[in-house]
Amino acid sequence: MVEQKTPETPYDRQEKDTDDLKQDLMQTPSLDVFLSNNQEYFQSEPIFKVLQDLFLKCNISKAELARRAGVSTAYIHQLFAGSRIPSRDKAICICSALEADLEDTQRMLRSCGHAELYPKDKRDAVILYGLTRHLPIHRINDDLFDNGCELLF
Repeated sequence: MVEQKTPETPYDRQEKDTDDLKQDLMQTPSLDVFLSNNQEYFQSEPIFKVLQDLFLKCNISKAELARRAGVSTAYIHQLFAGSRIPSRDKAICICSALEADLEDTQRMLRSCGHAELYPKDKRDAVILYGLTRHLPIHRINDDLFDNGCELLF
């Protein structure tokens, strides 16, 4: 009698962390094989989806979001349409305007392909301080200026 193997479910599969992926990448003979075998572990959440999720949590208009973030309304509409990807600083300003928590801010940065905020970086530490206290952008910029760091805009 031949033993039938049951199909693997997502719960049977062991999740790979960053170190596992790095090790696989270093040991693979072919980039194509690595990419094919690990497709499910790559970050692929589109910016407009993250933005929509955050926007629905906040009870403001797109015009108000643009005003608070220091960008144009047309720019906000382009982000929601998926036709633009904000710079790291603009993504931070948008998250601040939406009063996003740290986890959602990091999610937004990842979805844009940007580095997450890193508390060992002085500028990022000042930004993190302001974001976690839901300070408006102009206050975060004041703190950046006072600490000799580049402003968000």
